[in-house]
Amino acid sequence: MSAPNTPDDHSSGASMTPGADLWSKASAAPAPAAASAANPGWEREVLEKLVFATIKEQRAARRWRFWGRLLWSVVVLLALWLIFFKDATTTTSTSAHTAVVEIKGEIASGSNASAELIVAAMRSAFEDSGSRAVVLLINSPGGSPVQAGIINDEMVRLKAKYNKPLYAVVEESCASAAYYIASAADEIFVDKASIVGSIGVLMDGFGFTGVMDKVGVERRLLTAGENKGFLDPFSPMSAKQHEYAQQMLDQIHEQFIGVVKKGRGDRLHETPELFSGLFWTGQQAIALGLADKLGSVDYVAREVVKAEEVVDYTRRDNVAERLAKRFGAAVGEGSVQAMRNLMPQIR
Repeated sequence: MSAPNTPDDHSSGASMTPGADLWSKASAAPAPAAASAANPGWEREVLEKLVFATIKEQRAARRWRFWGRLLWSVVVLLALWLIFFKDATTTTSTSAHTAVVEIKGEIASGSNASAELIVAAMRSAFEDSGSRAVVLLINSPGGSPVQAGIINDEMVRLKAKYNKPLYAVVEESCASAAYYIASAADEIFVDKASIVGSIGVLMDGFGFTGVMDKVGVERRLLTAGENKGFLDPFSPMSAKQHEYAQQMLDQIHEQFIGVVKKGRGDRLHETPELFSGLFWTGQQAIALGLADKLGSVDYVAREVVKAEEVVDYTRRDNVAERLAKRFGAAVGEGSVQAMRNLMPQIR
């Protein structure tokens, strides 16, 4: 006899019916293992992809760094060029305008008010076809008669060559060598409170001989030439040397007076004090004939020249040139100062 089917037998029989599904599940379960067995180097491929991706990213970062540094280098070089090497002049204009050249500070070689820079600026201003007139904007206490004489002579030459009017406009002061320059202008405009004049020459220094005698200091100066130690502050000045220095100052003073008379002509109202070294306000200067009218740069451009656009032709040392001059001045400061003390000054 056959044994009756138990519930377990039915369940097993029912489960055995879809036998193919069981085999498919069994075969699907070990698929990753089978793939790994079929491609044993898959880990290496993944690592290679990661390495190549990292290298590609690093290359891109290096390229960005290179171009970024190159861009910053260009910016820095451009800034250095603008600061150190570009001449500080304003671009000229071919349209009708009033050309301005500033004379500010001490008139001396190596300064922004040197004959070299002022003359170069005036030439550019006169040569420009758009300039209708040239205005010297002056704010200076004076300086070297040599530098002033060079500028004055060039003003006369340029006016005759280009047949353009040349005006001087005074801000706070136009004294001594600055007025030496201004006197060659066609007209001088001032503010009523400007300081104008001081037509004189001086040579200053110190004498320490009395102090040296009191403290017991002996000056040992050896020279070849009787007057080689002339104006030495530690040596006494003889009457002959004093007379010689005074003659030199008087001669330069006469040159100064001649330039002023030639430039101002009949407009001057000479008084005993006019060439004594005194200075006056702008309002007084007009009454004395040292100046012509009250006015500013804008007034002259608008009302006199009839060209309201103002173009600045002033030339100034750039930063590199100023640093070089300061370095040179520091190296030779003693000798340069000694030479300057020997030179007369119109101030």
